[in-house]
Amino acid sequence: MSGRRNLLLFVQLLLSPALVCSSSALPLVLNTWPFKNATKAAWKTLASGGSTLDAVEMGCAVCEREQCDGTVGFGGSPDEVGETTLDAMIMDGTTMNVGAVGDLRRIKNAIGVARKVLEHTAHTLLAGESATKFAESMGFINEDLSTNTSQALHSDWLAQNCQPNYWRNVIPDASKYCGPYKPPSILKRNGSTYKETGDNYGHDTIGMVVINKMGHTAAGTSTNGIKFKIHGRIGDSPIPGAGAYADDTAGAAAATGDGDILMRFLPSYQAVEYMRRGENPTVACQKVISRIHKYFPKFFGALICANVTGSYGAACNKLPTFTQFSFMVYNSQKNQPTEEKVDCI
Repeated sequence: MSGRRNLLLFVQLLLSPALVCSSSALPLVLNTWPFKNATKAAWKTLASGGSTLDAVEMGCAVCEREQCDGTVGFGGSPDEVGETTLDAMIMDGTTMNVGAVGDLRRIKNAIGVARKVLEHTAHTLLAGESATKFAESMGFINEDLSTNTSQALHSDWLAQNCQPNYWRNVIPDASKYCGPYKPPSILKRNGSTYKETGDNYGHDTIGMVVINKMGHTAAGTSTNGIKFKIHGRIGDSPIPGAGAYADDTAGAAAATGDGDILMRFLPSYQAVEYMRRGENPTVACQKVISRIHKYFPKFFGALICANVTGSYGAACNKLPTFTQFSFMVYNSQKNQPTEEKVDCI
């Protein structure tokens, strides 16, 4: 019976549009969302002799400068006090070294700072004002990340009684009023561990995976998080194994979506481990999505995966307003960055 079920799953995967690719030649650049210029920059870096880390850094940095979709880099996703803060991570799958920053303030090049954490410290993650001071010591410029656009977003949010927000079990009622908030004297618990926020899917982190001709892997992320987050919030993007993960002995993966949910499941690490056990990248991505769906059926999220042979795939959680996930691919079989789509499951 088990063998028959596995056979049916195999046939279904072969026929499914979710099976994006297999046995692609190396090198490979793979990134979330149709951020073509980021893909192109990473590929150009590899082609000019750069390392996989160089490629990830250069690719993500393009999105930071171009403010991809308003969810990467400066001038987007103001928090509840109106400030834009950044999260980023970069991981070397050969050495398993990682550099990351969370809640980085007033520094535009978050992925660049993450690279400095990797190269010049024995730490993995720096956060907040301390990360900013570190960045300044590394030569990065301290500058305002706000723009007219982000300030307008924040003003409109205040005018709408601070809706939506991410508070719960507080007074005044966070679903109707702005803060400041405090816990009630007798906290009424409803057993819920997460308030799903409807169709507000503004979490378009760039996640990138790069594998060179020798099979060396690297992965990275950069984002300005979710709009109107509580000041100081850090999402999944700078967390190794959550936002991204790379291991030369298996492959690499990167996630995008609701970071507060995603980080609880270490989706990128889990996908790499599935690939280590022999699953093709598409199945690895799908298994991770299904695992999260079991607990949070309405979560917004997607995943890209690649193994060390260059095979790649992706998966996403199907919602009424999110039925397909677009991502970018560039490998030696293509003469330009190519957008591909996967049907959500």
